[in-house]
Amino acid sequence: MFQFAKEGYPFIITFAAFTAVSALLRIHWLTPVFLILTLFMFYFFRDPERVTPPDTNAFYSPADGKIILITEASEDEILHEKALKISIFMSPLNVHVNRFPCDGTVREVKYYPGKFFNAYTDEASIKNEHITMLLESAHGKIVVKQIAGSVARRAVCRVKPGENLKQGQRYGIIKFSSRLDIFLPLNTVVRVKLGDKVKAGETILAVSGQR
Repeated sequence: MFQFAKEGYPFIITFAAFTAVSALLRIHWLTPVFLILTLFMFYFFRDPERVTPPDTNAFYSPADGKIILITEASEDEILHEKALKISIFMSPLNVHVNRFPCDGTVREVKYYPGKFFNAYTDEASIKNEHITMLLESAHGKIVVKQIAGSVARRAVCRVKPGENLKQGQRYGIIKFSSRLDIFLPLNTVVRVKLGDKVKAGETILAVSGQR
């Protein structure tokens, strides 16, 4: 059964209403435009069910998209230390609902206002509007950043500090083209490479180096 992210309903209803009004007014050139936009909103805000096989050693992708960066980097907003950084670019055609990479407890959620550079650039990771979440897991502290892009103007984090979430559980959405960065412990073993296409809650990004 098809379902849609709740954040998409205002967009879907608005463009559907514009389509109906332009059709009633017989504005023939405008009706197809609004109809196409309505169908796109249905497509963009789709929220398919995903089956996440439980794996306490794995970090699943928190987003659909393309791997654009794998590096060791300093996370200076919450961790203030070096970590393994993996960046995922989400195009407007990807599902934009975000999911938890592993079981854990939300410790912090911080909103940072900023600019709207192209989400594909490294500059966007630092200067764009974003929401940073600290997750405490059995493998250590994990940071996930929902980053707005040049088209996306709002990220939504549905969880609050103190909440316990499971692998693959939905926790937010970024509207339209955007980016997500995840910071993992340095001993994490990467299972993806640059250019790989990943799916939230289905693709294993990395596994813990702890045994």
